[in-house]
Amino acid sequence: MGHPTTVALVVAAGNGTRTGAALPKQFASLGGRPVLAHSYRAFASHPQIDRVLVVIGQGQQALLAAALGDVECVVGGDTRRESVLRGLEYLKNDGISRVLVHDAARPLLPHAVIDRLLAALDEDVAALPVLGVVDTILSTRKTHAGDVVPRAGLARVQTPQAFDFPTLFAAHQAWPAEREATDDAQMVRAAGSDVRLVEGDPMLEKITVANDFATAELRLNGAMQVRSAQGFDVHRFETGQELWLGGILIPHDKGLSGHSDADVALHAITDALLGTIAAGDIGMHFPPSDPKWRGAASAQFLRHALSLLNDQGGVLDFVDVTVMCEAPKIGPHRDAIRASIAEILSLPIASVSVKATTTERLGFTGRGEGMAAQAIATVRVPVPAPLP
Repeated sequence: MGHPTTVALVVAAGNGTRTGAALPKQFASLGGRPVLAHSYRAFASHPQIDRVLVVIGQGQQALLAAALGDVECVVGGDTRRESVLRGLEYLKNDGISRVLVHDAARPLLPHAVIDRLLAALDEDVAALPVLGVVDTILSTRKTHAGDVVPRAGLARVQTPQAFDFPTLFAAHQAWPAEREATDDAQMVRAAGSDVRLVEGDPMLEKITVANDFATAELRLNGAMQVRSAQGFDVHRFETGQELWLGGILIPHDKGLSGHSDADVALHAITDALLGTIAAGDIGMHFPPSDPKWRGAASAQFLRHALSLLNDQGGVLDFVDVTVMCEAPKIGPHRDAIRASIAEILSLPIASVSVKATTTERLGFTGRGEGMAAQAIATVRVPVPAPLP
């Protein structure tokens, strides 16, 4: 038996009007990245998930591209049920063994929940995560309390829900088109299959109204730790070279010579980002001895470091860089450099600081022999799991 093909289907087709946000809630910001990006990353980084398919609403292609880039997607229908069915139909001829259906409005998805769901599929055709009911539950009579409902035997249902693909697809096809379903497990049960329960997680609470964003931010911050790391780079001046600084071509009678385009500012920031996740330095990832990096734009190095941080669930919050040289004057180019770095890192310009100083004509920079840069990056990364 080979490894079963497992797809995560993330439903992100709603309008999210109850949050009052300018964007549909799945594209609104949470912890510095779109809501959708959190659960997408959780699936994409899980070793047992082979593909992630996003179901979006009509006309949301540009929002998806801004949130995640070029990812696999399909346009959904008018209801959640129709959207899931569109996704299943898109996948039906691809030999999919298992599918996890998840609501993008539940962004904080721990890998442990995915693990429990996939383990349950080894014995059953369907599984869903649940939490126990701890509050008193009662029926209501308009503005007055009704009878207390016993909590025994009750549970709160979450997503993702995991299924044998043919079982879920058949359940969707058999479901009456005029009737809506609250979730996919309901449809599988109606088709005659049992659904196994696994332990859910409070992190998976759904974002529905505006206040839920603040609660989700608190949960996210509680699961993150702040780190800072520094980077430092030096390059010598050389006649006949271009002077690139912060991704901007600076007019000068000399340029910098060295690794790639020798952009000391971007190199320093790259090393700072790599330092926040203990991923070595720029030379380890892009060896100066490799001829393919000769003259390369340093922005690609910086984007690579950012992608490594994001792959670990990290969020970049702030970058500060100090350039050290006697000439050229950095002040006239400061705003352009800030804007360039902000664009490369997908940060607000207010989250990028660029400073410049001389060394009072001391040392190699004071003699005009070269330029140096020092950078500090501040990030948030998931709290590491405790050692067993």
